[in-house]
Amino acid sequence: MTLLLAFLLPSASAQTITIKHDEGTTTVKKDPRRLVVMDEEALGWLAALGLSERVVGLGSTYFSPSDLTGGKIKPEVLRNGFYGRVKLNQPAYIGDWQAPNLETLLALKPDLIVRLTWQGNQNYDKLSRIAPTVGYQEGAAGFWQKGLRDLARVFGRQVQAERVIKQVADVNRANARKLLAAGVFRKYPKVVVVAPFAGGSNWLYTDVRLIPDLRALGFKDGLKPKETTLGVGSAISDEALLGLDRQTLVVLFPPGGKYNGADAFLKTPVGQRLKDQSVLYVPEAFSPYSGPLVSQRNSNDLTRLILEKVK
Repeated sequence: MTLLLAFLLPSASAQTITIKHDEGTTTVKKDPRRLVVMDEEALGWLAALGLSERVVGLGSTYFSPSDLTGGKIKPEVLRNGFYGRVKLNQPAYIGDWQAPNLETLLALKPDLIVRLTWQGNQNYDKLSRIAPTVGYQEGAAGFWQKGLRDLARVFGRQVQAERVIKQVADVNRANARKLLAAGVFRKYPKVVVVAPFAGGSNWLYTDVRLIPDLRALGFKDGLKPKETTLGVGSAISDEALLGLDRQTLVVLFPPGGKYNGADAFLKTPVGQRLKDQSVLYVPEAFSPYSGPLVSQRNSNDLTRLILEKVK
């Protein structure tokens, strides 16, 4: 029996891989077939590896009841925006990250659950009882690159992951040269990313959500608060916005759907004061905030908008 176990153990370990992620250590069977993503960020990582067709369950905060039918996302919805750029086989809707439907998840019999996470996020233990679960903290440096590389190991797609990461870097370098040649950094050496929410509150992104893409293009931080929430950013006052100098480019990056307060912000005295040094960047429908597919789009679209601004 001892000899038999000694023979079987290497074979068993060869069929699994252990991942150290931001919520723990998880052992996963190699090349799992049935995948659940708790958010669009995780979907973007798998799509970049050519694996989105394996997604059987999708979590999102974007949907309204009219987007769903029989517990699934309507096909016409999956043809819009970011979803239209990835291949999906009408996955089941599993709720949002705050309150996923655990019964639906269990019925899907997933082999792997992937999610974005942050300090204080809930349900990891419950999800892990359903299937191996890995989570990556949004505020961590290089978090989507780590998530992509870890998932690539699970699926044996390391070469593809490195190709994708290099492609993002190459796109940023090419666009940085365009901005430099156009004299953008002489006019706007600094940048801030402001998310105007419906209702009048504004948020400054300082570590993730567009700001890393702008840094990669060559901009310096125009404002750095002392404290941030969840490593993402912080609320910003009208007084702080009014204190920005004329050499700071303001990128307005509103949240999606009903939370978008960009139009209202631009009509306020602060918005009017900053209008001449602002560009409005509206993400595509159902877009993740970050990830390789989004970073490339951000880089190209922001470069175009900024070049138009400084003409």
